[in-house]
Amino acid sequence: MFAIVESGSITSMPNGNKGITIGDNQYPASIFTLWSESERNAIGVYTVEIDETNKKDEQWYVNTSITYAFGSGKVTGSYGTATARAHADTKWTQSEIDAGKAPSGADTNTIRIEGLKTRLIRDVKRKAESILNETDWYVTRKSEKSTAIPSSITTHRDAVRTKQASMETAITNASDTPALQTLYTYTEQGDGSVARPLGELPTLS
Repeated sequence: MFAIVESGSITSMPNGNKGITIGDNQYPASIFTLWSESERNAIGVYTVEIDETNKKDEQWYVNTSITYAFGSGKVTGSYGTATARAHADTKWTQSEIDAGKAPSGADTNTIRIEGLKTRLIRDVKRKAESILNETDWYVTRKSEKSTAIPSSITTHRDAVRTKQASMETAITNASDTPALQTLYTYTEQGDGSVARPLGELPTLS
C-alpha cells in the first residue's frame, strides 16, 4: 500500500496497480515496482508502514481501524487501543424488555449476547463429546451383548470427563478476558515441549 502526500497531508492511497497523477504530472504504474523508495518519496509517494504495536489477537480483542499519518518523512498506519471481547454473557435489561426490544418471553436472565466463556465452554463440551464418541461402541456392545468394557477404555472415558470438568471450571473462574487468553496461551516448558495452562483433553494413544 502506498500514500500520496501533498503539502504535508495524505491526499490518496493508491494500491500500486495503475498509474497516478500528482499535480500536473502523470506517472506510470511502474514507479511502484521499478523506482526506489527515495525516488518515490521525491515526488510525494510513500510506502505505508503499518505499526502493529497496539494490534491484539482478534480471538480475544476487537481491534480498531487503522489510522494513517505522515510525519518524520514517512507514512505510518497505526491501530488504536484494542477493546477486550466480553468474557461474560450480556443479558437483557428490564428497560430493554419493557421497551419491547427483547424476544417474547425473555427476562433479565435471558442471554442477549454470548460472552467468551459460554462459547469456550461449549467448544470444550463439543470436543469432549467427539472424543467420547470414538469409544461409545464399547458402551453399546456392553448394553446389547453384555461384553465387558476394557478397563483401559473405562479409565480413558473417565479421564476425559474429569479433564472436561476441570477445563470448564478454569474457564468459568477466569476473572477477565486477559485471564482467559492466558489459559489458552502455549509456552515452552523446561523439557522443550509446549503446553497451555488449560491443558488438553486426553485422547487414546
